[in-house]
Amino acid sequence: MKKILTLTLATALSICSVQADSTLVIKGSDTLGAKLVPQLAEAYKASHPGVSFSIAAEGSTTGIAAIIDGTADIGMASRRAFDTEVSAAGANGRTLKPTIVAYDGIAVIVNSANSVSALNKKQIEGIFTGTIKDWSEVGGKPGAISIYTRNTSSGTYSDFAKMAMGGNNYAETAQKMAGNEEIASEVGKNSAGVGYVGMAYLNASGVKSVAVNGVKPTISTVQNHSYPLSRSTFYYTNGPATGEAASFLAFTISPAGQKIVQAVGFAPLK
Repeated sequence: MKKILTLTLATALSICSVQADSTLVIKGSDTLGAKLVPQLAEAYKASHPGVSFSIAAEGSTTGIAAIIDGTADIGMASRRAFDTEVSAAGANGRTLKPTIVAYDGIAVIVNSANSVSALNKKQIEGIFTGTIKDWSEVGGKPGAISIYTRNTSSGTYSDFAKMAMGGNNYAETAQKMAGNEEIASEVGKNSAGVGYVGMAYLNASGVKSVAVNGVKPTISTVQNHSYPLSRSTFYYTNGPATGEAASFLAFTISPAGQKIVQAVGFAPLK
């Protein structure tokens, strides 16, 4: 009896070990991690019932950092790794390997009641750097502009500054938000508000996207890069993905995964 009990205990410990090893840790981008990756994870678990996920969406910088320090299997990012991050990874004996998983357009949003429906990049730069302070300067009704941006750990924060603001600094009056949903919520409540979000967040109540240089963010304009603020989004791994991370990455870029990508609001890979 004692021998049987010992074997049973050993088997149970073995099972627990397997279950612990099947937890996929994913950290990083709010753009990817707030909606898309959780939905991909749920679909993946349907055919991989032994796999669990730990997903933390706190900004692209945190995802890349987690690959550098080895605390995540996949780092979600809405931007390319900086040279300093690549160097830090090398110094830590790790290699940042990006894989494009979806395309996105950074949509400039205003309150639905705002009469402004189109802006050019020069006007957008002026608004977000603070040199344009009133809606009347860009064809709207008079009123001071309220600016909402992501925080500094966000890949969207740095991408937008580079793509839409000529690399210039944000206005000191800009209010930093933790995620896309927070920006959409604030703009939706403020008739003078302006911000930017990923395409997956355009259905938020009380907001609308404006055309940029005459082009609206849609799946087709993002796929063909005719929308000026189009970009790629990434999974980062330590070198080529292995094990469960490789399997989940393959699912993400498969036809089934890309169907979810499009359903959530991103532009799928061609």
